[in-house]
Amino acid sequence: MRLLVFFDLPVESASQRKEYRLFHKFLIKDGYLMIQESVYAKLVVNDGAAGASIMRLRKNRPPEGLVQVLKVTEKQFATMDYITGNREAYDEVDTMEEFVVL
Repeated sequence: MRLLVFFDLPVESASQRKEYRLFHKFLIKDGYLMIQESVYAKLVVNDGAAGASIMRLRKNRPPEGLVQVLKVTEKQFATMDYITGNREAYDEVDTMEEFVVL
């Protein structure tokens, strides 16, 4: 299962830019990989892990802006169509072969 996080955050003031940076750092630290600008994905093993990740997103959400999360199965994610570019151009973990849950 994958979690896709989409966000649109304001960056007009210094404090808003700081909140953007903090949220971006949280996503990276929590295991999300950038699909494209403001779109991140994370591989999770089951619905329980997805729920825990969503709770952490809620705890670390920025005070302003829009943050959305979408759960999709691996089968659904694999059917993504690439209109421009290709999948090989991105360094993305696409397998759970060596995925370890601690």
